[in-house]
Amino acid sequence: MGSTEQQVIGVDLGGSAIKLGRFAQSGQCLADLTVPTPQPSTPAAVIAAIADAIATLDPHQSAVAIGVGTPGPADAQGRIARVAINLAGWHDVPLAEQLEAKTGRPVIVANDANCAGLGEAWLGAGRDCTDVIMLTLGTGVGGAIILGGQLFVGRQGTAGELGLMTLNPDGPPCNSGNQGSLEQYCSVQAIQRETGLTPAAVFEQANAGDGDAIAFWQTYGRWLGAGIANLVYVLTPEVVIIGGGISAAAALFLPTTLAELETRVLPSSCQGLRVLVAELGNQAGMAGAARLALQQYG
Repeated sequence: MGSTEQQVIGVDLGGSAIKLGRFAQSGQCLADLTVPTPQPSTPAAVIAAIADAIATLDPHQSAVAIGVGTPGPADAQGRIARVAINLAGWHDVPLAEQLEAKTGRPVIVANDANCAGLGEAWLGAGRDCTDVIMLTLGTGVGGAIILGGQLFVGRQGTAGELGLMTLNPDGPPCNSGNQGSLEQYCSVQAIQRETGLTPAAVFEQANAGDGDAIAFWQTYGRWLGAGIANLVYVLTPEVVIIGGGISAAAALFLPTTLAELETRVLPSSCQGLRVLVAELGNQAGMAGAARLALQQYG
C-alpha cells in the first residue's frame, strides 16, 4: 500500500453516533471507527470524544488533516459549527479551532448533507463527474451542490438548502417559514402527512401491488421531478444523486421523476443528465469530510 500517499481523517458527527474514517488520497478507507455521541452532547464532550476516537483510529498520526461534517450549517470558512441539530447547547461553536488544539492537525468543518454530496461525488454515484447535485430524502430534504469538483456553499456558508425551494406557493407550511417547499412534498413527514403511513409501509404496500400506494409513489416522483427540474435549469449538472432513507423506494418513483424531467426541461439544459441513487449509504458523510480535508489541506 502506497505509504507515500497522503492520509486524512473524515468525521461524520451525528446525534447518536460519530463515524470516523482514515482515508488515503486515492479514496481507499484504511480504517474506520464508530463511537457513540456523548450524552448530553455538549460541545466540550463531543470534541473530546472526537479527539479520543482520532487517537485510536490514527495512533501514528499519519493523517495530515481532519474534516468534520456536522448536522447543521457551518460558516463559509469551514471553522464554526453555527447550529447543530440534535446536539445540546451548540451555537457558534469554534469546532475547527478546538479540535486543532486537541489533535495538532488542521481541521475543516462543513454541513453533513454537503459532506454526503461530496463523498458521493468523490467515491460514489458521482465519481468522474465534476458538476453534481445530491438530494437527501429523509426526515427533511437536504442537498449539496458540487460545481467544478468543489462544494458550493455561498458567501455565508449556507447555500445549497435545496429542500427549502418553493414548489407550491400555497402548499403546506414549512418550519423554515416557507410554504409548499420541496421538503413538504418529498420528506418522511410529507409522506406520513399524505398517507398516514411510514414510507416503509407505503413501499411495502406498493410492492405488494396496492394501487393506491403505487399511485402515491408516482405522484411523489412527479413532485421530485418538478423540484429537480428547477435545479437543472439553474445548475445544469451532469448527475443528480438521490440519497437518504426514501431513496430505497427509488424503483417506485424514479420512472415518473425522469418522465417529469423530460417534459419540463429543455433538451439543451439536460443533455446527458443522469439521475442515480446514492451508493455509499451512511459512509458518504465521513468520505466527503475526508475529501474536504484533502481539498483544503492535502
